[in-house]
Amino acid sequence: MDLESHKFISFFEPEQATQLCRVAIVEQFPNQTVIFEEGALSDFLYLVLEGQVEFRKHIGSNQYQTLTKALPNSFFGELGVLDGQPRSTQAIACEEAILAKIPGDSLMQILEKTKGSVAIKLFSYMIQRLRESTDEHVKQIVHKEKMVLIGEMLNTVIHDFKSPLSSIHLASGMIEELHPDAETVEWCSLIKAQAQRMSAMAEEFLEFVRGNSVLNKQPINLAQALKRFEKLNRVYFQEAGVEFVMQAADVVVNADENKFLRVVQNLVGNAVESFTGCGGRVELTAWVSNEGTHIKIHDNGPGIPEVIKDRLFEAFVTYGKHSGTGLGTAIAKSIIDAHGGQISFESNHQDGTTFYIRLPLE
Repeated sequence: MDLESHKFISFFEPEQATQLCRVAIVEQFPNQTVIFEEGALSDFLYLVLEGQVEFRKHIGSNQYQTLTKALPNSFFGELGVLDGQPRSTQAIACEEAILAKIPGDSLMQILEKTKGSVAIKLFSYMIQRLRESTDEHVKQIVHKEKMVLIGEMLNTVIHDFKSPLSSIHLASGMIEELHPDAETVEWCSLIKAQAQRMSAMAEEFLEFVRGNSVLNKQPINLAQALKRFEKLNRVYFQEAGVEFVMQAADVVVNADENKFLRVVQNLVGNAVESFTGCGGRVELTAWVSNEGTHIKIHDNGPGIPEVIKDRLFEAFVTYGKHSGTGLGTAIAKSIIDAHGGQISFESNHQDGTTFYIRLPLE
């Protein structure tokens, strides 16, 4: 956007607005560039023209807690300029950003000459933003407390799961030895695979809650991995009356197979649940290009409700599910992010929902 049309500039009379534009320094900040550090001198007011800026507090060795973000047509850094105190957070460009920097001393000189009505409008807007930031911070605290509680519960659940899962694994192995015919062996292998899968899923869930997911990346054949996924879910699809169609290129990707299949499971499972027992069709397509390895998951369901579209990848966001935790898509995004990939979606009531995943080429 143009500097002259920015919200902050619009608060001022034409003469002061022209002066602000004259002293402003427009600068481009590449992604992940630190704009200022916590505790730094408050020397500029920043206007966001393009991109986004993230504000975060230092909470440990190379660890930060994100507080809020500044979007295009917003501004930040005004409190430090007004009260002369050091920066209270770190500001970092979370995507390529174009900012206009207004020197603090120039801003104060212009403010001294502005009308009282202009100052009132400006400060009213600043107070509104402070309230919004406070509300967002409170939500983050509640979210963190939920994660801690879930982590404590999961530790107990995983501990209790180990004994019955081990018994299931041993029992299926004994049945396989007593009845070595091909059909029994295949079903016993499926039982053991599902038991191992349950254990791995619980551990991955705990990793997500703790925020310390560790990837075991190895070269995997994407088509073969997805065929195993289809085999493990064949009975699930049959009982749900869902037609699952898969077409995957014979390509090798460097990924954590268990976690990648967890992503596919979460997204396909959401699609199956959206059919609400009426049956439907899920199509999974995978291919490779110069930009990376692509996976597309499309369903002909009712689409994602509008009320959660903007927050779909946030934890605890769910709608219309009696047993949903609201963590499926959040976990999926965290895994794809950890692989350095990207995930997005399109959804409407007429065409259903399509998720797009791209993993980088090694």
